[in-house]
Amino acid sequence: MRHLTRLALAAAFSAVAFTSSAHDYNVGALKIDHPWARATPGAITTGAAYLTVTAQGQEPDRLIAVETPRAAKAELHTMILDGDIMKMRQVSAIEINPGEPTVLKPGGLHIMLVGLKAPLREKDRFPMTLTFEKAGKIEVQIAVESAGARDAGHDTHTMHGL
Repeated sequence: MRHLTRLALAAAFSAVAFTSSAHDYNVGALKIDHPWARATPGAITTGAAYLTVTAQGQEPDRLIAVETPRAAKAELHTMILDGDIMKMRQVSAIEINPGEPTVLKPGGLHIMLVGLKAPLREKDRFPMTLTFEKAGKIEVQIAVESAGARDAGHDTHTMHGL
């Protein structure tokens, strides 16, 4: 009987570990997949965070604000091509349409972290509050990946985009 109890505890622990490592959030009609950021070198005071949001219901929503204790401010940004030059622009909101994943990624939509209070170190996690027009505030944990990461969980040795 004691052996079965240990097996049950091991299975329960494995299920909890798998759920927490999945790093996805389902809140109301929104699904937020793997929020992450790149590690930053010591003297750099700006960074960026990325994630994917999907409205799983019939109604659209809008990401309208972001905040984190790790930076003086967090802003919603996009990258645009102006002639031959990529430029970053702050946006007031990011549209989340039903059934269409809205991907915040390097070189595209992203969350700009301005005035980092400390460097972002690989394997760290930090809290971020996402504010949606309809869903309200949702707190997520940002996983810090290598400085060369191009996509969530896919490290490379070169940096592209932000």
